[in-house]
Amino acid sequence: MPHGPKSTGVKKRPVLPVNRKKRAAHKNTPLANHPRGAAWSILERMGEGDQPLDTALERFFETSPSWERRDINLLHALVFGVQRRRATLDHVIHHLSNIPLPKIDPAVLNVLRVGIFQILYMDRIPDSAAVNTAVDITKTFAPRWTAGFVNGLLRAAVRSRDRLPFPDIRTDPVHGLAVVKSFPEWLIRRWLDRWGAEEAARLCDALNRTPPITLRTNTLRTDRDGLAAALDKEVDLAVPTHHSPDGVIVSGISASIRDLSAFHEGLFQVQDEAAQLVSRFLGPLPGETVMDACAGLGGKTGHLAALMENRGRLAAVEVYSRKLSILEGETRRLGISIVTPVCHDLDQGTPPCPYGPFDRILLDAPCSGLGVLARNPDAKWSPAKKDLAGYRNRQIRFLTHLAPLVKPSGLLAYAVCSMEPEEAEDVVSAFLEKHPNFSVHRDFPRLPPKARALITPEGYLRTFPHRDDMDGFFSVCFARKM
Repeated sequence: MPHGPKSTGVKKRPVLPVNRKKRAAHKNTPLANHPRGAAWSILERMGEGDQPLDTALERFFETSPSWERRDINLLHALVFGVQRRRATLDHVIHHLSNIPLPKIDPAVLNVLRVGIFQILYMDRIPDSAAVNTAVDITKTFAPRWTAGFVNGLLRAAVRSRDRLPFPDIRTDPVHGLAVVKSFPEWLIRRWLDRWGAEEAARLCDALNRTPPITLRTNTLRTDRDGLAAALDKEVDLAVPTHHSPDGVIVSGISASIRDLSAFHEGLFQVQDEAAQLVSRFLGPLPGETVMDACAGLGGKTGHLAALMENRGRLAAVEVYSRKLSILEGETRRLGISIVTPVCHDLDQGTPPCPYGPFDRILLDAPCSGLGVLARNPDAKWSPAKKDLAGYRNRQIRFLTHLAPLVKPSGLLAYAVCSMEPEEAEDVVSAFLEKHPNFSVHRDFPRLPPKARALITPEGYLRTFPHRDDMDGFFSVCFARKM
């Protein structure tokens, strides 16, 4: 990492410790109700409790007063932006600071990250606002000299933003891409080995973009044109998705998703285009017996029920009862009546079901989530994501527990929001080796013609953010032999 002149002018002294009690009390100050103060508070919650970003945001808004849409947008831009660009921000802090990065208290480090993100990436926010608010936040929990340290470093960032040194991607692609594109080096190494520097950089850029809001039409109540018409007064633009016949990409939403009239009428669910294709890849038919084996909040459950025209039987298996409660509420909102919720930990064995065997089973398996880092940028900094072998073993275990429930000639679809071979081809090979009564299915009559271009010669459905403008997914259908 290059070392330029340290230009903060701040006397070198450790930033530790800060006042922990004052930091905890920050949430009761007026700054906590400002988007910048709230962004810092949320980043703090994530660091202290190891909360994922979506959980931290959810819990913050549960206890916070109502916010204007403009302030919510700024808050989201700050917390997601800091997580997307964390390695780049830390590189800049390292360059400008007289204090080594590990000695900077995490609370102070988060203040600096929020401030520098605004200075480098948000043209509409005046530098003075970014600097002054950061200093004010620091004063609520740290000594005066620490506020001076923050002030000096951020002002140095303003002065030097056009001449900050960064590593050369051409001479050191691993370190260069990790810093410039803001990804962990272990992940950059994997992508460089697989695709080379140019395509790895394109993938990083795709995962650093704010993903679009994509809706899936609830075809039990309307069609895609009907949904677009219903959204017309509440969004600026509604564009059909390219591969999925049910998807609509929306922008310029006048309210939150849950406040849209089309939401209350049950006309859609929020679902990325790649996830929409997975259910069509399995292709359930009306009247069949189907299982959604890791149902979560019910996104794919709702799609499966719509493809079945709300006829047949659909078991929704989920380990967390809270998620099942939300799923049941979703089925009511969408007008679905064929779903039977089943609370079961698939890691512990074959789920008990009120009916079976099944014509089709969908396993949208727990995975690293490395294909959806655009939506969950905090996940790339989680050390747990390195354990791809652990994910693979769990996925094989889940498939093994489900295999006995598949009818002869029935289908078992496996899907992950990951592009990594350990969770894709390696799982396929291991499952088929243990289950010779299954083979890879290659006939997909319910998959739209445009989506068939995404099928590989091996019969896999694969999507990539930088190639297909959607989340990174892998899916395969196993057919049980007679």
